[in-house]
Amino acid sequence: MIQVARLAPKLLGDSTQLIEEYLLGQRHAAGGFVNREGMPDLYYSVFAFDALQCLQSKQPLDGFADYLKSFECGDSLDFVHFCCLVRCASMVLGKETPKAPFLERLWSHRSADGGFHPQQGIDESTAYATFLAVGALQDLGCDLLSIRSEVVASLDDLRAGKLAWSNERAVAMPSTNATAAALTTLRQFDCFPDTETTQWILQMAHPMGGFLAAPQAPIPDLLSTATALHALSGDNQLLELSLREQCLDFLDSLWSNVGGFHGHWQEDHIDPEYTFYGLLALGHLSVSESL
Repeated sequence: MIQVARLAPKLLGDSTQLIEEYLLGQRHAAGGFVNREGMPDLYYSVFAFDALQCLQSKQPLDGFADYLKSFECGDSLDFVHFCCLVRCASMVLGKETPKAPFLERLWSHRSADGGFHPQQGIDESTAYATFLAVGALQDLGCDLLSIRSEVVASLDDLRAGKLAWSNERAVAMPSTNATAAALTTLRQFDCFPDTETTQWILQMAHPMGGFLAAPQAPIPDLLSTATALHALSGDNQLLELSLREQCLDFLDSLWSNVGGFHGHWQEDHIDPEYTFYGLLALGHLSVSESL
């Protein structure tokens, strides 16, 4: 994701500096980046940090390493925030990263079906948790070959109607984000989408630009748009010029001259998470421009 998001400045032009200034302005005195309540939050910190990496910012992040170290091994964190800690620590702390306890915690979330779940000791995995866990294992330099077959099988069980993916088996309703999470994970194991899946994702495109989170969603949103484009990135020839232009118009409608992106048309706030997804979407659209 980071590699392609780094291409976003090709389309942003002079607005790139606005985004960098906005993100740097989201730093908290404690060292992390703030959530919507103005408090330091690992979840928002990982998006801000990755976005700044995409922009190749040279600004020092004073106190960020100490902020990460304050969580020690992340025992007090839920699974999502723990994976955010792993991501940031692996990039910032280097040899000081507590790799062994991090790995122990990650493996404790392995489900009986071979995937991963946000809770420990659960039989059936979720697409999102498996995506996060595989990414965290990669951040820690793990060889994923030993878990390939089991992870692939667990994700196959989450495929709803053999077209797209739901996040969990109990809710057999396919969604754009669960499908993107599954496809991104499968890509790490050299498994790529078939024509039926790419067509399903393309059907989530909204006539006014962007992608829907699910077939019944009333309006498109930035998260679903970015993840849909990322899922389609192995098949960019399917991104027709008209769809590309509609997506660019959609992103423009969510842009704030403060230097960030809104999540959807009814969203008043901007934050580092949506700003990162704006960069990811623009990165993919800049790639499709050159095909």
